[in-house]
Amino acid sequence: MKHAVIIAAGMGSRLAPFIHMPKPLLPVGGVPLLFRTLEGVEQAGCEEAILVVGFRAEEIQAHVQAQYRGRLRLRIVYNPAYQKQNGLSVLAARPYVESPFLLLMADHCVEAAAIGRLREWTPPEVGALLLVDSRLEQIADMEDATKVLVHEGNVVDIGKQLPHYNAVDTGIFLATLSLMEAIAAVAQRWGDASLTDGVRELARQGVMRAAEFGDYFWQDVDTLETYWIAERWAQQYHAHHCL
Repeated sequence: MKHAVIIAAGMGSRLAPFIHMPKPLLPVGGVPLLFRTLEGVEQAGCEEAILVVGFRAEEIQAHVQAQYRGRLRLRIVYNPAYQKQNGLSVLAARPYVESPFLLLMADHCVEAAAIGRLREWTPPEVGALLLVDSRLEQIADMEDATKVLVHEGNVVDIGKQLPHYNAVDTGIFLATLSLMEAIAAVAQRWGDASLTDGVRELARQGVMRAAEFGDYFWQDVDTLETYWIAERWAQQYHAHHCL
């Protein structure tokens, strides 16, 4: 995989009242969330990361340009429609990617090895693959989680209000351009689209696969509670690996 798309455009409204910086720059274990994502992308063997920014874009861009010391080439793309749904941020990266590509969220704290193992996976020829977590008892904010119904390795349905589900969306995708085409089709119909809309469209076509996230840590950092969960994990992880 040559490219990774990282969505860093949202307003982070649930956490914004408690922090003074854009959420992708929030340090967890002393490392900004965005930089943790970049570390995983590096381990996955990608050459270039496309960062899609919107809210407080100049601050994110300035910080990355001043502080990032990794081996990835970085391309920063601005989504002027960042106040709309996140599918439009995915589409903003369309001119700069080829299939297959990774797609990740800048505000998720994910153990880098979980992303890095995608280096060994065979990408789908069409559609996309979503990493899902079936450890439902460990999900800290189930009310806000994007639920997924998986059957025989296929995504059957997805959404925050699903009545029946057996996993949650981790926000980590191994995708082809057909995911962007699916999002674009919804956006053309309605003037807006979420990433979930694109996944649902691919599921209808029978080309949306699911794979288990595995025994790794991840956390969508949306609230103070979930921030402290991620912070405790980072401190324990650092202590263990420094022994």
